[in-house]
Amino acid sequence: MFPDPRRVPPPLAVLLVQAVFLAAAWSQGGRAAWTTALAAAVVPGAWVWLRCLSHRRAIRDTPTSRVGSAAQGYVELTGTAHPLPNAQLLSPMTGLPCLWYRYLAYARVNDRWVLKEEGESDLEFVLDDSTGRCTVDPRGARILTHHRETREVGDRRYTEYLLLSGDPLYAIGQFRSWHPARQPRDRTAQVGEILSGWKKDQAGLHERFDLDDDGRIDSREWHLARQAAGREADREHAAQSGRPVSHALAKPPHGRLYLIANDPPDELGWHYARWSAVHLVLLLALLLGLGWAVRLPA
Repeated sequence: MFPDPRRVPPPLAVLLVQAVFLAAAWSQGGRAAWTTALAAAVVPGAWVWLRCLSHRRAIRDTPTSRVGSAAQGYVELTGTAHPLPNAQLLSPMTGLPCLWYRYLAYARVNDRWVLKEEGESDLEFVLDDSTGRCTVDPRGARILTHHRETREVGDRRYTEYLLLSGDPLYAIGQFRSWHPARQPRDRTAQVGEILSGWKKDQAGLHERFDLDDDGRIDSREWHLARQAAGREADREHAAQSGRPVSHALAKPPHGRLYLIANDPPDELGWHYARWSAVHLVLLLALLLGLGWAVRLPA
């Protein structure tokens, strides 16, 4: 088993930290060592217990929305995963078409596997729930997937995690919608951008607007060019007005849970409920142990 060091579940990571504290106290012995270790273990234990409770409540208490009618803000969505149009992503290890990947490369060093290389894609993909399509940004998300493969080649071991097109998709995060035609429009800036593009093609600019063929664009001809750029800007804006509303999901502010998974929400809720129960029991045990430690002889 080779867990992803950046994706180790925080509950498991905290257990490892607590084990280190207790092992140090066991090796040193004495009231001071046990008191310090147990007190140090209580702090992350309480933190991860509250964190698991918070994540469970977010999944349980956030109602499932439909893309076509979701309110702006923190939402839960379910649907089917698809790639963006004209976007192709291949996993680095297997070369499979995918929507998201994370890979880890280990090398054998003194009979131990040591992480040497890792990488993760940040290409957006689409969640489709039949009422609409929402672009999902994987950056900053906790991603849980069943698609995991490990291969060993000589003294190298490669592990890969994937999200695939057609996967059932669960996502909870910050939802935003916008209509291109309703976005604030700066016509002057748009005209300036069009003129800047035309200036890069001096031959084309003179062919269109140097009416007297004297090799330069005078003020009258430049005025005509600006009028033409204005008409071009208006045509672009009119074309945008016919585009559908766009939706996107991204990392929410204030450290709220941003989760993407190919598990159903009930299973994800139980995942955090189980961890919450485990850490509550351990937290109570640590507090009892701390009470015992302070009564040890110095």
